[in-house]
Amino acid sequence: MAPHLLRHHHHLLLHLLLFLLLGPLPYVSSVGINYGTLGNNLPSPKKVAQLLQSTLIDKVKIYDTNPDILEAFSNTGIDLIVAVENYHVANISKDVAESDEWFATRVQPFIPATSVVAICVGNEYLTTTDENLDPDALVQAMQNLHAVLLKRGLDRKIKVTTPHSMAVLASSFPPSSSTFATKLLPTMSSIVGFLADTGAPFMVNAYPYFAYRDNPSSVDMEYALLGNSTGVHDPKGYIYHNMLDAQIDAVRSAIDAVGFGNMSIEITVSESGWPSKGEPGDTAATPDNAKTYNTRLIERAQSNKGTPMKPKVKTEIFVFALFNENKKQGDTSERNFGIFNGDGSKVYSVDLSCEFCSNGGAFEKMSWTSGRVRGPSVWCVAKPHADEKVLQTVLDFCCGPGGVDCREVYESGDCFEPDKVHAHASYAMNAYYQMHGRNYWNCDFKGTGLVTFSDPSILSSDSESKGAAIVLVLVQ
Repeated sequence: MAPHLLRHHHHLLLHLLLFLLLGPLPYVSSVGINYGTLGNNLPSPKKVAQLLQSTLIDKVKIYDTNPDILEAFSNTGIDLIVAVENYHVANISKDVAESDEWFATRVQPFIPATSVVAICVGNEYLTTTDENLDPDALVQAMQNLHAVLLKRGLDRKIKVTTPHSMAVLASSFPPSSSTFATKLLPTMSSIVGFLADTGAPFMVNAYPYFAYRDNPSSVDMEYALLGNSTGVHDPKGYIYHNMLDAQIDAVRSAIDAVGFGNMSIEITVSESGWPSKGEPGDTAATPDNAKTYNTRLIERAQSNKGTPMKPKVKTEIFVFALFNENKKQGDTSERNFGIFNGDGSKVYSVDLSCEFCSNGGAFEKMSWTSGRVRGPSVWCVAKPHADEKVLQTVLDFCCGPGGVDCREVYESGDCFEPDKVHAHASYAMNAYYQMHGRNYWNCDFKGTGLVTFSDPSILSSDSESKGAAIVLVLVQ
Protein backbone atom coordinates (compact mmCIF):
# COMPACT_ATOMS: atom_id res chain seq x y z
CA MET A 1 0.00 0.00 0.00
CA ALA A 2 1.31 3.47 -0.89
CA PRO A 3 2.51 5.56 2.11
CA HIS A 4 -0.16 8.24 1.60
CA LEU A 5 -2.90 5.55 1.38
CA LEU A 6 -1.52 3.86 4.50
CA ARG A 7 -1.65 7.17 6.39
CA HIS A 8 -5.21 7.68 5.18
CA HIS A 9 -6.13 4.14 6.26
CA HIS A 10 -4.67 4.73 9.74
CA HIS A 11 -6.50 8.06 9.91
CA LEU A 12 -9.83 6.36 9.20
CA LEU A 13 -9.12 3.66 11.79
CA LEU A 14 -8.32 6.32 14.38
CA HIS A 15 -11.61 8.12 13.68
CA LEU A 16 -13.50 4.83 13.91
CA LEU A 17 -11.81 4.01 17.24
CA LEU A 18 -12.61 7.44 18.65
CA PHE A 19 -16.23 7.06 17.52
CA LEU A 20 -16.52 3.71 19.25
CA LEU A 21 -14.90 5.03 22.43
CA LEU A 22 -16.57 8.40 22.61
CA GLY A 23 -19.77 7.93 20.65
CA PRO A 24 -23.12 7.61 22.39
CA LEU A 25 -23.95 4.19 23.77
CA PRO A 26 -27.43 2.80 23.17
CA TYR A 27 -29.77 4.03 25.90
CA VAL A 28 -31.58 1.41 27.95
CA SER A 29 -34.85 2.87 29.17
CA SER A 30 -35.67 2.31 32.79
CA VAL A 31 -38.98 2.07 34.59
CA GLY A 32 -39.25 2.94 38.26
CA ILE A 33 -41.96 2.14 40.79
CA ASN A 34 -42.93 3.47 44.21
CA TYR A 35 -42.98 0.87 46.97
CA GLY A 36 -45.07 2.15 49.87
CA THR A 37 -45.58 0.01 52.95
CA LEU A 38 -48.61 1.50 54.76
CA GLY A 39 -50.41 -1.82 54.81
CA ASN A 40 -50.73 -4.73 57.20
CA ASN A 41 -51.11 -7.40 54.53
CA LEU A 42 -48.10 -6.88 52.26
CA PRO A 43 -45.56 -9.51 51.12
CA SER A 44 -42.13 -9.54 52.76
CA PRO A 45 -39.52 -7.18 51.28
CA LYS A 46 -37.41 -10.18 50.27
CA LYS A 47 -40.30 -11.64 48.25
CA VAL A 48 -40.95 -8.26 46.64
CA ALA A 49 -37.29 -7.89 45.65
CA GLN A 50 -37.17 -11.41 44.18
CA LEU A 51 -40.25 -10.85 42.07
CA LEU A 52 -39.26 -7.41 40.80
CA GLN A 53 -36.04 -8.93 39.46
CA SER A 54 -38.21 -10.78 36.97
CA THR A 55 -39.86 -7.63 35.64
CA LEU A 56 -38.89 -4.57 33.64
CA ILE A 57 -38.76 -2.54 36.89
CA ASP A 58 -35.15 -1.58 37.54
CA LYS A 59 -35.58 1.30 40.00
CA VAL A 60 -37.55 1.30 43.24
CA LYS A 61 -38.38 4.34 45.34
CA ILE A 62 -39.28 3.96 49.01
CA TYR A 63 -40.36 6.48 51.63
CA ASP A 64 -37.89 5.76 54.42
CA THR A 65 -34.75 3.69 55.05
CA ASN A 66 -36.46 0.48 56.12
CA PRO A 67 -33.50 -1.84 56.82
CA ASP A 68 -35.43 -4.95 55.74
CA ILE A 69 -36.05 -3.38 52.33
CA LEU A 70 -32.46 -2.20 51.94
CA GLU A 71 -31.23 -5.68 52.85
CA ALA A 72 -33.73 -7.39 50.53
CA PHE A 73 -32.59 -5.42 47.46
CA SER A 74 -28.89 -6.23 47.91
CA ASN A 75 -27.25 -7.90 44.90
CA THR A 76 -30.43 -7.62 42.82
CA GLY A 77 -29.26 -5.18 40.14
CA ILE A 78 -32.21 -2.92 41.04
CA ASP A 79 -31.45 0.69 42.01
CA LEU A 80 -33.02 1.99 45.21
CA ILE A 81 -34.05 5.53 46.15
CA VAL A 82 -34.42 6.06 49.89
CA ALA A 83 -35.90 8.96 51.84
CA VAL A 84 -35.63 11.13 54.91
CA GLU A 85 -39.13 11.34 56.39
CA ASN A 86 -40.66 14.83 56.64
CA TYR A 87 -40.60 14.76 60.44
CA HIS A 88 -36.85 13.99 60.43
CA VAL A 89 -35.77 16.79 58.06
CA ALA A 90 -35.34 19.29 60.91
CA ASN A 91 -32.83 17.00 62.66
CA ILE A 92 -30.82 16.47 59.47
CA SER A 93 -30.74 20.23 58.92
CA LYS A 94 -29.08 21.01 62.28
CA ASP A 95 -25.52 20.26 61.19
CA VAL A 96 -23.40 18.00 59.00
CA ALA A 97 -22.55 15.76 61.97
CA GLU A 98 -26.23 14.97 62.47
CA SER A 99 -26.57 14.19 58.76
CA ASP A 100 -23.46 12.02 58.86
CA GLU A 101 -24.86 9.99 61.75
CA TRP A 102 -28.13 9.48 59.87
CA PHE A 103 -26.29 8.28 56.77
CA ALA A 104 -23.85 6.10 58.73
CA THR A 105 -26.64 4.27 60.54
CA ARG A 106 -29.39 4.20 57.90
CA VAL A 107 -27.64 3.80 54.54
CA GLN A 108 -23.91 3.07 54.81
CA PRO A 109 -24.29 -0.48 56.23
CA PHE A 110 -26.12 -1.59 53.08
CA ILE A 111 -23.93 -0.15 50.32
CA PRO A 112 -22.55 -0.99 47.83
CA ALA A 113 -24.34 -4.38 47.94
CA THR A 114 -27.59 -2.44 47.74
CA SER A 115 -27.41 0.07 44.92
CA VAL A 116 -28.68 3.28 46.52
CA VAL A 117 -28.67 6.01 43.85
CA ALA A 118 -30.56 8.87 45.49
CA ILE A 119 -31.82 10.23 48.79
CA CYS A 120 -35.13 12.09 48.79
CA VAL A 121 -35.21 14.65 51.56
CA GLY A 122 -38.86 14.74 52.57
CA ASN A 123 -41.84 14.22 50.28
CA GLU A 124 -43.96 17.17 49.10
CA TYR A 125 -42.41 18.90 52.10
CA LEU A 126 -43.21 22.47 50.99
CA THR A 127 -46.89 21.86 50.32
CA THR A 128 -47.97 19.67 53.24
CA THR A 129 -50.58 20.88 55.70
CA ASP A 130 -48.10 20.63 58.58
CA GLU A 131 -47.29 24.25 59.47
CA ASN A 132 -44.40 23.17 61.71
CA LEU A 133 -42.20 22.25 58.74
CA ASP A 134 -39.63 24.98 58.10
CA PRO A 135 -38.84 25.54 54.36
CA ASP A 136 -35.30 26.67 55.20
CA ALA A 137 -34.68 23.39 57.02
CA LEU A 138 -35.32 21.50 53.78
CA VAL A 139 -32.62 23.34 51.85
CA GLN A 140 -30.12 23.04 54.69
CA ALA A 141 -30.82 19.32 55.13
CA MET A 142 -30.17 18.74 51.42
CA GLN A 143 -26.90 20.66 51.61
CA ASN A 144 -25.80 18.78 54.73
CA LEU A 145 -26.47 15.36 53.21
CA HIS A 146 -24.61 16.30 50.04
CA ALA A 147 -21.65 17.38 52.18
CA VAL A 148 -21.69 13.95 53.85
CA LEU A 149 -21.69 12.19 50.47
CA LEU A 150 -18.93 14.46 49.19
CA LYS A 151 -16.75 13.67 52.21
CA ARG A 152 -17.31 9.95 51.71
CA GLY A 153 -16.66 10.10 47.95
CA LEU A 154 -20.22 9.04 47.15
CA ASP A 155 -21.59 12.27 45.67
CA ARG A 156 -21.42 11.01 42.08
CA LYS A 157 -23.17 7.72 42.84
CA ILE A 158 -25.84 9.03 45.24
CA LYS A 159 -27.76 12.22 44.48
CA VAL A 160 -29.75 14.33 46.95
CA THR A 161 -33.10 15.77 45.90
CA THR A 162 -36.67 16.31 47.13
CA PRO A 163 -40.00 15.41 45.46
CA HIS A 164 -42.52 18.25 45.01
CA SER A 165 -46.23 18.25 44.35
CA MET A 166 -47.58 20.29 41.44
CA ALA A 167 -48.80 22.76 44.08
CA VAL A 168 -45.34 24.38 44.14
CA LEU A 169 -46.43 26.05 40.88
CA ALA A 170 -48.50 29.24 40.81
CA SER A 171 -50.36 27.67 37.86
CA SER A 172 -49.56 24.83 35.48
CA PHE A 173 -51.29 26.12 32.36
CA PRO A 174 -50.30 27.30 29.91
CA PRO A 175 -47.04 25.37 30.42
CA SER A 176 -44.88 28.01 28.73
CA SER A 177 -45.77 30.70 31.28
CA SER A 178 -45.73 28.58 34.43
CA THR A 179 -43.87 29.88 37.50
CA PHE A 180 -43.31 28.75 41.06
CA ALA A 181 -45.76 30.04 43.67
CA THR A 182 -44.69 33.50 44.86
CA LYS A 183 -44.37 32.58 48.54
CA LEU A 184 -42.12 29.62 47.63
CA LEU A 185 -39.87 31.47 45.18
CA PRO A 186 -36.88 32.03 47.51
CA THR A 187 -36.89 28.38 48.63
CA MET A 188 -37.44 26.99 45.14
CA SER A 189 -34.64 29.17 43.75
CA SER A 190 -32.27 27.74 46.38
CA ILE A 191 -33.36 24.18 45.68
CA VAL A 192 -33.04 24.52 41.90
CA GLY A 193 -29.61 26.10 42.34
CA PHE A 194 -28.53 23.19 44.54
CA LEU A 195 -29.78 20.63 42.00
CA ALA A 196 -27.95 22.43 39.18
CA ASP A 197 -24.71 22.49 41.18
CA THR A 198 -24.85 18.83 42.19
CA GLY A 199 -26.31 17.27 39.03
CA ALA A 200 -29.37 15.95 40.83
CA PRO A 201 -32.83 15.73 39.22
CA PHE A 202 -35.82 17.94 39.99
CA MET A 203 -38.52 15.54 41.22
CA VAL A 204 -42.23 16.19 40.79
CA ASN A 205 -45.27 14.09 41.71
CA ALA A 206 -47.62 14.59 38.77
CA TYR A 207 -51.18 13.22 38.73
CA PRO A 208 -53.49 13.98 35.80
CA TYR A 209 -56.09 11.92 37.70
CA PHE A 210 -56.58 14.60 40.35
CA ALA A 211 -56.92 17.33 37.71
CA TYR A 212 -59.61 15.32 35.94
CA ARG A 213 -61.42 14.25 39.12
CA ASP A 214 -61.67 17.83 40.37
CA ASN A 215 -62.62 19.32 36.97
CA PRO A 216 -64.35 16.59 34.91
CA SER A 217 -66.34 19.08 32.86
CA SER A 218 -63.28 21.02 31.69
CA VAL A 219 -60.67 18.25 31.29
CA ASP A 220 -60.88 15.65 28.52
CA MET A 221 -60.66 12.10 29.89
CA GLU A 222 -58.37 10.86 27.10
CA TYR A 223 -56.10 13.87 27.62
CA ALA A 224 -55.76 12.90 31.29
CA LEU A 225 -55.31 9.19 30.44
CA LEU A 226 -52.25 9.92 28.24
CA GLY A 227 -54.34 9.26 25.12
CA ASN A 228 -53.53 10.88 21.80
CA SER A 229 -56.37 13.40 21.93
CA THR A 230 -56.85 16.25 19.47
CA GLY A 231 -54.39 18.33 21.41
CA VAL A 232 -54.28 21.36 23.69
CA HIS A 233 -52.52 24.43 22.33
CA ASP A 234 -50.01 26.53 24.26
CA PRO A 235 -49.75 30.23 23.24
CA LYS A 236 -46.12 29.67 22.23
CA GLY A 237 -47.11 27.06 19.65
CA TYR A 238 -46.59 23.84 21.60
CA ILE A 239 -49.32 21.21 21.19
CA TYR A 240 -50.00 18.82 24.05
CA HIS A 241 -51.67 15.47 23.47
CA ASN A 242 -51.61 14.43 27.12
CA MET A 243 -51.67 16.25 30.43
CA LEU A 244 -48.53 14.66 31.86
CA ASP A 245 -46.35 16.24 29.16
CA ALA A 246 -47.97 19.60 29.91
CA GLN A 247 -47.24 19.18 33.63
CA ILE A 248 -43.59 18.30 32.96
CA ASP A 249 -43.14 21.33 30.71
CA ALA A 250 -44.87 23.57 33.27
CA VAL A 251 -42.17 22.56 35.77
CA ARG A 252 -39.52 23.19 33.11
CA SER A 253 -40.84 26.73 32.53
CA ALA A 254 -40.84 27.43 36.27
CA ILE A 255 -37.21 26.31 36.49
CA ASP A 256 -36.37 28.57 33.55
CA ALA A 257 -38.18 31.48 35.22
CA VAL A 258 -35.88 31.43 38.27
CA GLY A 259 -32.83 31.78 36.04
CA PHE A 260 -31.73 28.20 35.37
CA GLY A 261 -32.95 27.78 31.81
CA ASN A 262 -29.42 27.31 30.51
CA MET A 263 -28.60 24.58 33.02
CA SER A 264 -29.23 20.91 32.18
CA ILE A 265 -31.46 20.06 35.13
CA GLU A 266 -33.22 16.75 34.58
CA ILE A 267 -36.87 16.45 35.55
CA THR A 268 -38.00 13.16 37.08
CA VAL A 269 -41.65 12.25 37.55
CA SER A 270 -41.20 10.77 41.01
CA GLU A 271 -44.84 9.70 41.27
CA SER A 272 -47.63 9.26 38.76
CA GLY A 273 -50.50 6.83 38.71
CA TRP A 274 -54.25 6.30 38.66
CA PRO A 275 -56.44 4.69 41.33
CA SER A 276 -58.69 1.71 40.63
CA LYS A 277 -61.27 2.76 43.22
CA GLY A 278 -62.46 6.05 44.71
CA GLU A 279 -65.22 7.62 46.75
CA PRO A 280 -68.85 7.05 45.70
CA GLY A 281 -69.51 9.18 42.63
CA ASP A 282 -65.87 9.15 41.50
CA THR A 283 -66.38 7.77 38.01
CA ALA A 284 -62.74 8.24 37.03
CA ALA A 285 -61.26 5.82 39.57
CA THR A 286 -61.93 2.46 37.92
CA PRO A 287 -59.76 -0.60 37.21
CA ASP A 288 -60.10 -0.01 33.45
CA ASN A 289 -58.92 3.60 33.68
CA ALA A 290 -56.09 2.63 36.03
CA LYS A 291 -54.98 -0.10 33.64
CA THR A 292 -55.11 2.28 30.66
CA TYR A 293 -53.17 5.03 32.41
CA ASN A 294 -50.44 2.85 33.91
CA THR A 295 -50.00 0.81 30.72
CA ARG A 296 -49.48 4.04 28.76
CA LEU A 297 -47.31 5.46 31.55
CA ILE A 298 -44.97 2.44 31.44
CA GLU A 299 -44.81 2.69 27.64
CA ARG A 300 -44.01 6.40 28.04
CA ALA A 301 -41.25 5.60 30.54
CA GLN A 302 -39.70 3.04 28.19
CA SER A 303 -39.75 5.32 25.18
CA ASN A 304 -37.07 7.87 24.38
CA LYS A 305 -39.65 10.54 23.70
CA GLY A 306 -39.42 13.95 25.30
CA THR A 307 -42.06 16.65 25.68
CA PRO A 308 -43.15 19.32 23.19
CA MET A 309 -40.79 21.80 24.83
CA LYS A 310 -37.83 19.37 24.89
CA PRO A 311 -38.55 16.59 22.35
CA LYS A 312 -35.13 14.96 22.71
CA VAL A 313 -34.88 15.03 26.51
CA LYS A 314 -36.14 11.81 28.11
CA THR A 315 -37.98 11.97 31.44
CA GLU A 316 -37.49 9.28 34.05
CA ILE A 317 -40.80 8.08 35.52
CA PHE A 318 -41.74 6.24 38.72
CA VAL A 319 -45.15 4.58 38.67
CA PHE A 320 -47.31 4.99 41.78
CA ALA A 321 -47.69 2.44 43.16
CA LEU A 322 -46.68 -1.18 43.61
CA PHE A 323 -49.34 -2.06 46.22
CA ASN A 324 -52.70 -0.94 47.48
CA GLU A 325 -51.96 0.25 51.03
CA ASN A 326 -54.90 -0.48 53.32
CA LYS A 327 -53.60 1.61 56.23
CA LYS A 328 -52.98 4.79 54.28
CA GLN A 329 -54.87 7.88 55.43
CA GLY A 330 -57.10 9.99 53.18
CA ASP A 331 -60.00 9.15 50.92
CA THR A 332 -60.61 5.78 49.29
CA SER A 333 -58.51 6.53 46.22
CA GLU A 334 -55.37 7.00 48.38
CA ARG A 335 -55.57 3.32 49.37
CA ASN A 336 -56.15 2.09 45.82
CA PHE A 337 -53.30 3.29 43.61
CA GLY A 338 -51.56 -0.11 43.62
CA ILE A 339 -51.07 -2.43 40.69
CA PHE A 340 -51.17 -5.28 43.22
CA ASN A 341 -53.34 -6.07 46.21
CA GLY A 342 -51.71 -6.86 49.53
CA ASP A 343 -52.05 -10.61 48.91
CA GLY A 344 -50.04 -10.28 45.70
CA SER A 345 -52.96 -10.65 43.29
CA LYS A 346 -53.15 -8.11 40.47
CA VAL A 347 -55.78 -5.39 40.78
CA TYR A 348 -55.77 -5.29 36.97
CA SER A 349 -53.45 -6.65 34.33
CA VAL A 350 -50.43 -4.55 33.41
CA ASP A 351 -47.57 -6.03 31.42
CA LEU A 352 -44.42 -5.87 33.53
CA SER A 353 -42.52 -8.50 31.54
CA CYS A 354 -39.17 -7.75 29.99
CA GLU A 355 -37.16 -9.25 27.17
CA PHE A 356 -34.09 -10.16 29.23
CA CYS A 357 -35.74 -11.44 32.41
CA SER A 358 -35.97 -15.05 33.47
CA ASN A 359 -38.71 -17.20 31.93
CA GLY A 360 -38.91 -14.58 29.18
CA GLY A 361 -40.08 -12.20 31.86
CA ALA A 362 -43.13 -14.36 32.50
CA PHE A 363 -44.18 -12.35 35.51
CA GLU A 364 -47.83 -13.31 35.08
CA LYS A 365 -47.04 -16.91 35.99
CA MET A 366 -45.26 -16.13 39.24
CA SER A 367 -46.68 -16.29 42.71
CA TRP A 368 -46.03 -14.07 45.71
CA THR A 369 -46.41 -17.08 47.97
CA SER A 370 -44.75 -19.87 45.99
CA GLY A 371 -41.14 -20.91 46.28
CA ARG A 372 -38.01 -19.44 44.85
CA VAL A 373 -38.19 -17.01 41.91
CA ARG A 374 -35.29 -16.66 39.54
CA GLY A 375 -33.90 -13.29 38.62
CA PRO A 376 -32.37 -12.10 35.33
CA SER A 377 -31.55 -14.62 32.60
CA VAL A 378 -27.88 -13.76 32.27
CA TRP A 379 -25.29 -14.79 34.84
CA CYS A 380 -21.57 -14.51 35.50
CA VAL A 381 -19.73 -17.65 36.63
CA ALA A 382 -16.18 -18.90 36.96
CA LYS A 383 -14.64 -20.59 33.93
CA PRO A 384 -14.36 -24.38 34.48
CA HIS A 385 -10.57 -24.47 34.20
CA ALA A 386 -9.75 -21.14 35.87
CA ASP A 387 -6.79 -21.16 38.24
CA GLU A 388 -8.00 -21.69 41.81
CA LYS A 389 -5.46 -19.24 43.28
CA VAL A 390 -6.76 -16.50 41.02
CA LEU A 391 -10.35 -17.46 41.85
CA GLN A 392 -9.57 -17.24 45.56
CA THR A 393 -8.26 -13.71 44.99
CA VAL A 394 -11.44 -12.87 43.08
CA LEU A 395 -13.56 -14.37 45.87
CA ASP A 396 -11.69 -12.30 48.49
CA PHE A 397 -12.24 -9.15 46.45
CA CYS A 398 -15.95 -9.73 45.84
CA CYS A 399 -16.66 -10.58 49.48
CA GLY A 400 -14.51 -7.70 50.73
CA PRO A 401 -13.98 -4.43 48.81
CA GLY A 402 -16.47 -5.57 46.14
CA GLY A 403 -19.31 -5.30 48.64
CA VAL A 404 -20.96 -8.68 47.99
CA ASP A 405 -22.86 -10.27 50.87
CA CYS A 406 -21.22 -13.70 50.90
CA ARG A 407 -22.94 -15.19 53.92
CA GLU A 408 -24.67 -17.78 51.72
CA VAL A 409 -21.31 -19.42 50.90
CA TYR A 410 -20.03 -19.38 54.47
CA GLU A 411 -20.02 -22.69 56.37
CA SER A 412 -23.58 -22.24 57.70
CA GLY A 413 -24.95 -20.82 54.44
CA ASP A 414 -27.32 -22.48 51.98
CA CYS A 415 -24.71 -22.38 49.19
CA PHE A 416 -21.69 -23.59 51.18
CA GLU A 417 -21.83 -27.10 49.66
CA PRO A 418 -19.93 -28.14 47.71
CA ASP A 419 -17.05 -26.52 49.57
CA LYS A 420 -15.12 -25.71 46.41
CA VAL A 421 -13.47 -22.47 45.34
CA HIS A 422 -15.08 -22.64 41.87
CA ALA A 423 -18.58 -22.86 43.30
CA HIS A 424 -18.05 -20.13 45.93
CA ALA A 425 -16.31 -17.85 43.43
CA SER A 426 -19.14 -18.28 40.91
CA TYR A 427 -21.67 -17.24 43.55
CA ALA A 428 -19.68 -14.12 44.48
CA MET A 429 -18.81 -13.19 40.89
CA ASN A 430 -22.44 -13.41 39.81
CA ALA A 431 -23.61 -11.33 42.78
CA TYR A 432 -21.03 -8.65 41.89
CA TYR A 433 -22.06 -8.79 38.21
CA GLN A 434 -25.78 -8.41 38.98
CA MET A 435 -25.08 -5.64 41.49
CA HIS A 436 -23.16 -3.53 38.98
CA GLY A 437 -25.65 -3.65 36.14
CA ARG A 438 -24.65 -6.79 34.22
CA ASN A 439 -22.05 -5.09 32.04
CA TYR A 440 -19.66 -7.48 30.32
CA TRP A 441 -16.67 -5.78 31.94
CA ASN A 442 -18.09 -6.64 35.38
CA CYS A 443 -17.61 -10.33 34.56
CA ASP A 444 -13.95 -10.32 33.60
CA PHE A 445 -12.20 -10.97 36.93
CA LYS A 446 -8.70 -11.29 35.46
CA GLY A 447 -10.04 -13.45 32.66
CA THR A 448 -11.66 -16.02 34.95
CA GLY A 449 -15.30 -14.97 34.47
CA LEU A 450 -17.76 -16.15 31.85
CA VAL A 451 -21.23 -14.81 31.01
CA THR A 452 -23.84 -17.55 30.55
CA PHE A 453 -27.48 -17.52 29.49
CA SER A 454 -28.23 -20.81 31.26
CA ASP A 455 -29.37 -20.52 34.86
CA PRO A 456 -26.58 -22.03 37.01
CA SER A 457 -28.98 -22.36 39.94
CA ILE A 458 -31.45 -24.81 38.35
CA LEU A 459 -30.41 -27.59 40.66
CA SER A 460 -31.34 -31.10 41.70
CA SER A 461 -32.32 -31.80 45.27
CA ASP A 462 -29.05 -33.19 46.63
CA SER A 463 -26.59 -30.61 47.90
CA GLU A 464 -23.58 -31.96 45.99
CA SER A 465 -25.23 -31.24 42.62
CA LYS A 466 -26.06 -27.71 43.74
CA GLY A 467 -22.51 -26.53 43.28
CA ALA A 468 -21.66 -28.85 40.44
CA ALA A 469 -24.47 -27.42 38.29
CA ILE A 470 -22.56 -24.16 37.98
CA VAL A 471 -19.72 -25.91 36.18
CA LEU A 472 -21.92 -28.39 34.29
CA VAL A 473 -23.84 -25.61 32.62
CA LEU A 474 -20.61 -24.36 31.06
CA VAL A 475 -19.22 -27.64 29.78
CA GLN A 476 -22.36 -29.19 28.31
